[in-house]
Amino acid sequence: MDLYLKVRHAHFQDGLSGRQIARDFGISRDSVAKMLAYSEPPGYRRTAPIRRPKLDAFTSQMDQWLAEDRSRPRKQRHTAKRIFERLRDECGFDGSYTIVKDYVRDRKRTGKEMFVPLSHPPGHAQADFGEALVVIGGVEQKAHFFALDLPHSDACYIRAYPAANTEAWLDGHVHAFAFFGAVPQSVLYDNDRCLVARILPDGSRQRTQRFSAMLSHYVIRDRYGRPGKGNDKGAVEGLVGYGRRNFMVPIPSFPDWHAFNAHLEEQCRKRQGDVLRGHKVSIGERLKADLAAMRDLPGTPFEACELQSGQVTSTSVVRYRGNDYSVPVAYGHRAVWIKGFVTRVVIGCGAEVIAEHSRSYDTGDMVFDPLHYLALIERKIMSFDQAAPLQGWELPEAFKTLRRLLEARQGKAGKREYVQVLRLLERFEIDVLHLAVKDALRMGAVSFDAIKHLILCRVEQRPPRLDLDVYPFLPRTNITTTSAASYMSLLAGGGA
Repeated sequence: MDLYLKVRHAHFQDGLSGRQIARDFGISRDSVAKMLAYSEPPGYRRTAPIRRPKLDAFTSQMDQWLAEDRSRPRKQRHTAKRIFERLRDECGFDGSYTIVKDYVRDRKRTGKEMFVPLSHPPGHAQADFGEALVVIGGVEQKAHFFALDLPHSDACYIRAYPAANTEAWLDGHVHAFAFFGAVPQSVLYDNDRCLVARILPDGSRQRTQRFSAMLSHYVIRDRYGRPGKGNDKGAVEGLVGYGRRNFMVPIPSFPDWHAFNAHLEEQCRKRQGDVLRGHKVSIGERLKADLAAMRDLPGTPFEACELQSGQVTSTSVVRYRGNDYSVPVAYGHRAVWIKGFVTRVVIGCGAEVIAEHSRSYDTGDMVFDPLHYLALIERKIMSFDQAAPLQGWELPEAFKTLRRLLEARQGKAGKREYVQVLRLLERFEIDVLHLAVKDALRMGAVSFDAIKHLILCRVEQRPPRLDLDVYPFLPRTNITTTSAASYMSLLAGGGA
């Protein structure tokens, strides 16, 4: 730059010619002309295209492969090394790998997509699911976390689930809306199968039944990104990565999903105090504009479940998502409806709920309620010891003592009477029945009728009266007297 200044000063102020300047400064006249044309060094400027004698004949073939890659899966596209190998093996290329690598790098750089910065109006949201490793109850597993982002304020909500299924999508919306205390005007989604059953030829979406019901309940306008174009909902895509890096590093460890989700909610609240780059106020301050543009929550939350129909089998189970759940045997072979929630499965017949179980995310699991089978076992008493629904059913020690005494006194009939005692659990809590059984053992009244009387007395808060006048169904005892003739017969026998 110092030489530029001197040359330009000599010409424009001192009036020296280009030839004289070249002679005085010892540089070529071409250099003088360049210095007079530019106020600073313009850098190297190529006037002719680069010639690649060995590569030019193969560039059209490489361009074709790279163009075809745009419609291929991202992980199955050509690398520079693979293009070099194909040129060498299939096309007779005898040049080096370096010139192929440089050409491919330049072509990929110029072919990258460009994006327009967007401005997001308040009151609208984007939703998606992400994945991360977590430790729940001491078991390392994959967590699928629902993420809802309000792009105007960058406020967020994240909630984790064992699986990214329909009920998780719906439950995530319910909790997110409750977290913000309002409902967005619209939500932008990808084309997840849990939400979109089919993309129609005109580009519109055929929604799944439960997703449509949720949208109707909250009166939300749904919008969708282009298939395979995550940048259409870049705000929530960024939130998924942010949540994984900041909320789940190191790998979270919690006793259950409830505790983990409580932690995630707290992190979302804490983030509202952050001031992001390009803004002068916090997320929480900007959230006020979002909430002002959102709608009020409806009077009741949406029932976040998947709804299916099913048929009870001959073993009194209903299959849902690869697992079998029991129902009372009285509903055998009947059509039922199934509601699959995130943590439970509810089964009903008509307008009546007939069974409720904790949700299993295993495959091929059998989830039994022993009470569902006691009525059938009472009739088929010989199946009692081998009944699968009763295996692993942990009862207090007093129940084992009761069974032992009943079977010792009455055999098969005692086993049936023990099942009758267990059936009292269909109406009474285990703690109340347990106390009644202990009272019966202490009083020596070992029978179903006595235990039933004792449990009713506890419920009605009255003292028990175990006599035949008050409770005529107690087992009767026949007491006979010994006659003198019987003693005489013994004496006579002894004398003989």
